[in-house]
Amino acid sequence: MLKIHNSLSRKKEQFCPIEPGKVRMYVCGMTVYDFCHLGHARVMVVFDMVARWLRASGYAVTYVRNITDIDDKIIKRAQENGESIRSLTDRFIDAMHEDADALGVLRPDHEPRATEYVPAMQTLIGSLVEHGLAYKAANEDMCYAVRKFDGYGKLSGKSLDELRAGERVEVAGGKQDPLDFVLWKHARADEPEEVKWASPWGAGRPGWHIECSAMSSELLGAQFDIHGGGADLQFPHHENEIAQSEGAHQCTFVNYWMHNGFVRVDDEKMSKSLGNFFTIRDVLKAYAPEVVRFFILRAHYRSPLNYSDAHLVDARHALSRLYTALRNVPADGTVVNWDHPLAVRFKAALDDDFNTAEAIAVLFDLANEVNRERAPAMAALFKGLANILGLLEQDPAAFLQAGTEAGGEDEGAAIQARIEARLAAKKARNFAEADRIRAELLADGIVLEDTPLGTIWRRA
Repeated sequence: MLKIHNSLSRKKEQFCPIEPGKVRMYVCGMTVYDFCHLGHARVMVVFDMVARWLRASGYAVTYVRNITDIDDKIIKRAQENGESIRSLTDRFIDAMHEDADALGVLRPDHEPRATEYVPAMQTLIGSLVEHGLAYKAANEDMCYAVRKFDGYGKLSGKSLDELRAGERVEVAGGKQDPLDFVLWKHARADEPEEVKWASPWGAGRPGWHIECSAMSSELLGAQFDIHGGGADLQFPHHENEIAQSEGAHQCTFVNYWMHNGFVRVDDEKMSKSLGNFFTIRDVLKAYAPEVVRFFILRAHYRSPLNYSDAHLVDARHALSRLYTALRNVPADGTVVNWDHPLAVRFKAALDDDFNTAEAIAVLFDLANEVNRERAPAMAALFKGLANILGLLEQDPAAFLQAGTEAGGEDEGAAIQARIEARLAAKKARNFAEADRIRAELLADGIVLEDTPLGTIWRRA
C-alpha cells in the first residue's frame, strides 16, 4: 500500500483517497514573469513523477497545477518592459511549457490561470466575510483575521504567539494584527487598468494566497486528496490556503500535504543574491534534459538537492550506463511483469513515499540482469519500469551517439568523424592509425565498441 509523508502530521501515512480509485491533486505552479529556475524544475519533475506513479498504480488522477499570472512582480516587470501584462505572461508561459516539455514533464490535466478565476476568488472572500474571518482595513484592502481561525499554524507547527514574536514589522495599512494577510488589494492609481476588477469591496485585484484556494476548490472540490509544492511554500502560503479554504468551506481542506526539498548549489542555498541562481535554460545549455530529470529523481523528493557540475556529470555517466544495457538488446515492448522480484522491489520503493532513489537503484540491478541475460523480456521489464519515471524513452543508440550533453550535436559529429577516419584506416589496413585514433578517443573519455551494426561510442 502507498504511504505518503504528510507534512501536516509530520509522518508517513497510508494513502486512502477520498473517492476509491480516484485521486485529486493540486500543485502550486509558477509565477510567470521570468524564466523557470532549478527550483521550478524540481517541483515540475517531482509531481510529474507522483502523477505517473499514481496512474501506474491504477488510480484515475486529476492533476491541477496553477499559473500565477497576476501579482506585484508581474506588474513591475511589465511596466519596466513597457508591455502589457498579458503579453509578458503569455511569453513566459510558453517558455515554461518549453522547459517542462524538454524535461519530459507531462502537462497537468488542468492548468488554470489566476486571472480566469477572479469571480471565484471574490465568492470565497464573500464567504469569509460571512463567517467573520475577513474585514476591510483602513487602507481599503480586505484582510484575513488570522487570530479568528483556530487552526492557524497547524501546517508549519508554529503557534500564533511564536509567529507574533517573530514579527518585526509595524502593523501597516490598518491591519488588526501583523499576521493578518491581504485577500483583496484595493486599486492603486499607478497600476494599469488590466489589473483592476470590480468587487463588492471596491475596484482592485486578488491577493496571492486566495487564488490557490479558489482554483483548487473550483476544479477539485472543497476537500481533495493531495496538495503539493516546494518547501518554501509551506509557510505562509500553504498555511494561509488552509485558513482561507477551511474558514470558507467549514471542512478539511487537504488530506495529504507534500513538500519537496530545497535546491542547493555547491551546498549553498540557491539565490540570486549569492550569484548561484540558474534557470532551467542555463542548465540545459550544458546538460541534456533527461540527464537533468535523472539527476532530480535520483534524490528523494523531500531531501535537499545539491546542484553541482560534478553531480550532473555523474548523472550523465550513470544514465549512459542504463542506456548502454538496452543498446543491443531489443526490448519486447514495455510490458511490466509485476510478479518479477525486481518489479516488486521497484513498486515497494515508490509505494514508500515515492522513494525514487531506491527505485533507480533497482533499475541499475535490472541493467545488470539485461547485460547478463541479453533477453528481450528482461529488457522490456527494464524499459517499462524506467518509463514510469519518464526515463529511457529515447532510442539507446541515438542517445549514446548524440552524447548526453545539451548542444552535444557538434561534439557528437566530431566524434563520429574520428570514428569514420578509424574505419577508413582499417579498410586501408593501416591498423596502427586505427589503433591510434581509438587510443586518442579513449584518452578523451570515449569508448568505442565494434558491433555487427557498426561502431558505436559511449563515455567511459
